[in-house]
Amino acid sequence: MDTVDTVFRNARVVDGSGGPSYRADVALAAGRIAEIRRPGDGPRPTARRVVEADGLALSPGFIDMHAHSDLALLRDPAHTAKAAQGVTLEVIGQDGLSYAPVDDRTLAAVRTQITGWNGDGADIDFTWRTVAEYLGRLDQGIAVNAAYLLPQGTLRALVVGWEDRPATPAETGRMKRLVAEGLAQGAVGLSSGLTYTPGMYATDAELTELCRVVAAYDGYYCPHHRSYGKGALAAYEEMIALTRRAGCALHLAHATMNFGVNEGRAPELLALLDAALASGADISLDTYPYTPGCTTLAAMLPSWAGAGGPEAVLARLRDDATAERIRYAMETEGADGCHGVPIDWEAIEISGVAHPHLAADHVGRTVARAARERGEEPWTTARRLLIADRLGPTILQHVGHEENVRTIMRHRVHTGGSDGILHGAKPHPRAYGTFPHYLGRYVRELGVLSLEECVAHLTSRPAARLRLPDRGLVRVGQRADLVLFDPETVAAGATFEAPRTLPTGIPYVLIAGRFVMEDGRRTDVLAGRAVRRTARP
Repeated sequence: MDTVDTVFRNARVVDGSGGPSYRADVALAAGRIAEIRRPGDGPRPTARRVVEADGLALSPGFIDMHAHSDLALLRDPAHTAKAAQGVTLEVIGQDGLSYAPVDDRTLAAVRTQITGWNGDGADIDFTWRTVAEYLGRLDQGIAVNAAYLLPQGTLRALVVGWEDRPATPAETGRMKRLVAEGLAQGAVGLSSGLTYTPGMYATDAELTELCRVVAAYDGYYCPHHRSYGKGALAAYEEMIALTRRAGCALHLAHATMNFGVNEGRAPELLALLDAALASGADISLDTYPYTPGCTTLAAMLPSWAGAGGPEAVLARLRDDATAERIRYAMETEGADGCHGVPIDWEAIEISGVAHPHLAADHVGRTVARAARERGEEPWTTARRLLIADRLGPTILQHVGHEENVRTIMRHRVHTGGSDGILHGAKPHPRAYGTFPHYLGRYVRELGVLSLEECVAHLTSRPAARLRLPDRGLVRVGQRADLVLFDPETVAAGATFEAPRTLPTGIPYVLIAGRFVMEDGRRTDVLAGRAVRRTARP
């Protein structure tokens, strides 16, 4: 064949299908896989550049099915945290809260609401208001590709506001039109954060109507459902029933079983999924390979405290009588924001704050420890910090169970998602380590998955959910979004003590045939673009 751009010689091809790996030369041309030639297939392909890949595994690029890089992609063009992991596509717009579509009023409130996820955005020029405009901004050049989910909470804030009430028929109709517009402009589905305000105020009937629109565009619904704690199984059942009524595909976000009430109960979740799958449901899920969760401290508040939006929340926190009601709901009753479980302040670690002067006394400490150091009750510390940081604190929530994590990741509809929050002084290590941690810890060290199985979970399965026929496999004609890694050394460098440490054993990452990582170092290539859903009703 004619000379091509790049050839990887004698690579161990782990092609994403889950089938056995094999040795081959893989040639790339014009951003796609041009030829795969196994030993004995004839003359080896030639190219302008030849990479001797002996000992390295060549796989499709990893797809992060749950990312919070909505502003990070714009803020940090290098985006090394994800590129260095072999991630070539992220799905953003998660948990029902993001930055399009918006008007000026909604944008201001959302920026405050999710400061703990992305910073307040003071360094971002918010030139967009629609989904099309946001995706167009991404198309100007980003480090990795990105697909966007319409955020249901943001839609509700735009149409209904931050009120705790059912949407009127007219309001539901307007939200349905916004969903249709966003999907037509390229969004791949709809996300919800049903323990976050204002998305959690939506009824099942309202969500079903929105999901019917999603189904018409061949998209999928991705809910952070109403409980990962006391009511977890019922919450999973609710989402399955809702999407079955709507005829909509379902992707369960960070599908964990957390808190003491769910220890050892992952098989019950998988039995529920298997029954639904056997009856014809279209379901997938993602998880991260760690036990602690990560969210904002404000998310722990009861839903009634969030009515009216961020400024109303701050006003309630400043009022002593209302603050005492909030404390009682969180510590005694088990607030819905904390999944119906009374909060354990020893399990809540502050990982980031919006205002740097607050970091020294809080970041890296549990709320309980910070309170002891100040000689006060944990709620007093939490309340004071929420007010001083204007709802900005990010937390690690140490409530997971390793047995559940391993059990769920083996399931046939499982995919990988980092749920990575890159903001904060001490972020969760999953932001920098999820994909090499799967390969190093759960494949090589523990044998929970074979290498071929794990790569399929991280590549072809998410590509199938996203309806991307030219990604997720090492096949001739597929896009050359690829990663080369050493199965014997790949590992997450990120730890809870040093969460921004880059991984080892991933020397090459390519997007559209261009080297984003080369010899383990980030290049200046910005080959990523917005990936749009193209289906029409």
